[in-house]
Amino acid sequence: MRIVLVNVPHPAIGSRIPDDHLPPLGLLAIGGPLIDDGHDLRLIDGEFGPMDPDAIVAEALAFRPDAVLFGHSGSTSGHPVIADIASRLASARPGLPIVYGGVFPTYHWREILRDEPYVAAIVRGEGEETARRLMAALSAGSPLASVPGIAFRSGDGPHATQAAPVIRDLDAYRVGWELIDHARYSYWGGLRAVVVQFSRGCPHLCNYCGQRGFWTRWRHRDPVRFARELARLHRDHGVRVINFADENPTVSKKAWRVFLETLIAENVDLILVGSTRADDIVRDADILQLYKRAGWTRFLLGLESTDEATLARIRKGGATTTDREAIRLLRAHGILSMATWVVGFEEETDRDYWRGLRQLLSYDPDQIQMLYVKPHRWTPYFSIAANRRVIQTDRRRWDYKHQVLATRHMAPWRVLLWFKFIEVAVQARPRALARVVFHRDAGLRHAMRWYTRMGRRVWSYEIVNFLRDPLVKNGPSVAEFWGEPQDSEEESMVVVNAERRPEAARPRADAA
Repeated sequence: MRIVLVNVPHPAIGSRIPDDHLPPLGLLAIGGPLIDDGHDLRLIDGEFGPMDPDAIVAEALAFRPDAVLFGHSGSTSGHPVIADIASRLASARPGLPIVYGGVFPTYHWREILRDEPYVAAIVRGEGEETARRLMAALSAGSPLASVPGIAFRSGDGPHATQAAPVIRDLDAYRVGWELIDHARYSYWGGLRAVVVQFSRGCPHLCNYCGQRGFWTRWRHRDPVRFARELARLHRDHGVRVINFADENPTVSKKAWRVFLETLIAENVDLILVGSTRADDIVRDADILQLYKRAGWTRFLLGLESTDEATLARIRKGGATTTDREAIRLLRAHGILSMATWVVGFEEETDRDYWRGLRQLLSYDPDQIQMLYVKPHRWTPYFSIAANRRVIQTDRRRWDYKHQVLATRHMAPWRVLLWFKFIEVAVQARPRALARVVFHRDAGLRHAMRWYTRMGRRVWSYEIVNFLRDPLVKNGPSVAEFWGEPQDSEEESMVVVNAERRPEAARPRADAA
């Protein structure tokens, strides 16, 4: 089959502000196995430009595809864009099989198949093996009901097949790196870069996380093979920056140490960046020198909150003392710390913001990433937030960088003021500025200066967006906007009860 993979231009700030773009790992992970099955593949990356929707359609049809596959890592806010381009494709060529995968369609398959007749099938959960079987069925004209792990439209409406098994051996499927020109993709201020996964899933029970249930359980690649793949990417393609997409790559200290030691033995000049938990950093205090020697330059630490009661409410499983110690240990080993702080778990007051700012300053992180909470229908947190009011009904703005929920105690403009003030107070304090200007490590100095430049652009862009994009005053509740809670189906690769069909409510007329 001739298959087109489409990465749509995402409206999120993180896609539009930086001059750098990273490869679409999810589509490449699907592409490798399909190429090995003998299919002829083409990737269209609409992020560059960004490409106009009609240009994407024209380029896709010029390939004369037998099927088009859509997917995007920012899948909730990316869905309206995918729906628009898929609709245009279907209008230009009726009957073209359109397949859709990712986190959002995995859980919203009922509504998508109900409202978007041009979608032939949805891949639910991780897709390497499922995509292979689905393409084989489409090629042979076999019944889709025989393919595990998908949803499709049958005679009586949307239907999900039996769950696909979790992939036990992540090394059984390769990433289709040949689909991209590595010279086009960069990060860290123009350095050639890729996105990779050492592991999938997370064993922790944070009730707001939209990724944990998607992967069902934590697994990791063979650490030796993985390290050698990164070294090959550097030697063969000039890759300098490795951005880890893992939620929590350091779960197994034993496997992680083998990976670090193997990568050190490969003797390649790589910059490694990614996310992990503060408690794993504290646990690994005795091997942090291996982290540094392997190339680790920055860790994003998902602190989420500086309030112990909030951490318990969202089941983070962390502690403020651990967070502070992790930042100290990273600095002692020459690794940057980026602290995430999420606004909106509670309906904060001025006192809450002031207390949070003081805590953040006491942590003394090198960088900060401020985010707004976003309740996902398939997570336990959704039920906690179900009665809160939605103030942003444009789903393209549900990307963690826009306010979407009302707060009883203050108007949205006051939340924004606190949000931006905290960013400035943490990033522009004298100690932080001194590191940006005078840090003795030239590589870390470059990294901090690059992030500071991006931060200045994002800071003003968010304010302009807030003034330009109208917020609703009497919006629907979260439950009215998104539909019934779906936390009983949080694990994507489990059997779905076909009788339970959450209906997505449409925004009320007064909320449009």
